[in-house]
Amino acid sequence: MRQVFDGETPVARAARAARPAPAAQASALEKGPTLGIVDPVGARDRFALARVEPAPDLADLVDWHWVITWDLPPGTAFTQTVMPHPVGHVVAEEEGLLAYAMPAGLFRRTLTGAGAVVGTKLRPGGYRALLGRADPGERGAVGPFLGPTAALANAEALVQARAGEPEAAVRTLTPLLRDAAERTRTPRSAAALAALGEAFAVIADAVPGTSVTALADRLGTTPRSLQRLFADWVGVSPKWVLQRHRVHVAAELLGRDPGLDLAGLAAAVGYYDQAHFTGDFVRAVGVPPGEYARTCGRGVGQRA
Repeated sequence: MRQVFDGETPVARAARAARPAPAAQASALEKGPTLGIVDPVGARDRFALARVEPAPDLADLVDWHWVITWDLPPGTAFTQTVMPHPVGHVVAEEEGLLAYAMPAGLFRRTLTGAGAVVGTKLRPGGYRALLGRADPGERGAVGPFLGPTAALANAEALVQARAGEPEAAVRTLTPLLRDAAERTRTPRSAAALAALGEAFAVIADAVPGTSVTALADRLGTTPRSLQRLFADWVGVSPKWVLQRHRVHVAAELLGRDPGLDLAGLAAAVGYYDQAHFTGDFVRAVGVPPGEYARTCGRGVGQRA
């Protein structure tokens, strides 16, 4: 049987080594893993990202909160691309407080002028558990996050974010999330969230190339049961998540060090041939790894 854990895996070790030392008051883009943000080095000069831990009583549903602020020169625009994780988000923005299902593809947002966005990244399964949506696979869906004080809390959170108070912005939105959680929590959702939390923790530290069968063995379940859990609560298969995690790590490492050898990188994240790696990378990121490395290299050069 192939082992899922082998101490600190090559991928985990490489990802850890790529993380810069935390700096006081630095954007989260400076501090370390930005898994999913395309060209994180180039993004640093365009917007600031803060991450805030969730309240303890919401930690089963919320992975973290994120606050983005930007102030671009007049007449300029910046489009940021993000590779989605298999989770939903609740986001305070100018249009209102909105619930986002997992995007169907790459997520792009164009920034102009000055502004802020306050988001909550839900845990795997949290979209269905918190919002009570019957179909977690409704990828790309966007709808209002309802509550008696949603509009007021949304406006107040944005004011606090623009003022450089990300923790205050998150505290403003937390009661709405707590109220929703109290309405929708069930023993079934709690069990699903716990099982998914364990599965995603194993995936994050898995040996490159781990199969769904090996993952199920490590979790003490069957591949069929694992696939059903993911289909019901996440909306994508465990195989999709295993593959996407490898690409996220590869993109992170290229963003930190665009000069990495691509064949070696492909092997490090579990691909036996570079062509397969390139195909998965293009589907996830939108461009081949070589082109992505050149784009990231320009960002690194500008900051050198």
